[in-house]
Amino acid sequence: MVSVIGLWLPILVAAALVFVASSIIHMVLGYHRNDFGKVPDEDQVMEDLRKYDIPPGDYVIPCESDPKARQEPAFLEKADKGPVAFLTVFESGVPSMTKPLILWFVYCLVVGVFAAYISGRALGPAAEYLHVFRFAGCTAFVGYALALWQNSIWYKRSWRLTLKSTFDGLIYALITGGTFGWLWPV
Repeated sequence: MVSVIGLWLPILVAAALVFVASSIIHMVLGYHRNDFGKVPDEDQVMEDLRKYDIPPGDYVIPCESDPKARQEPAFLEKADKGPVAFLTVFESGVPSMTKPLILWFVYCLVVGVFAAYISGRALGPAAEYLHVFRFAGCTAFVGYALALWQNSIWYKRSWRLTLKSTFDGLIYALITGGTFGWLWPV
């Protein structure tokens, strides 16, 4: 058994390498550039929404929190007439990347900690590279990719987008598994 503290170096290095890889994926490779479509008559839609001064948050249209009310004719008519949408509203202005990038790195560290915990409980010092790779990589894949599927199942997020992000998660998992195998204590 190896403690999580004893695996601080692979946790940190894997997080840094995943951070760099994700930057390359999103800024250089470009296969995520068309993940979201543009609404028709964007300027008019933005103008129409602007007058409601919707605070940042997550919304559903139409919305009814009472399950019985969702069976009422008025609600059913609104849903049939549409549009039906899940909407995330951000603060106005050009989004800053600083906070999301910091949070992404922290998330990479958290995935690394879980990979360290599971690998460290399953394997001892001087474990074979492929055994470490398998435990750490599989754990990282779960952390980076599988939870994304819920958004396609429940919130109708594009499966194309989810599968591309799952592919990214596989790359991050391979990096994490490889890093743990490389830096595993002897």
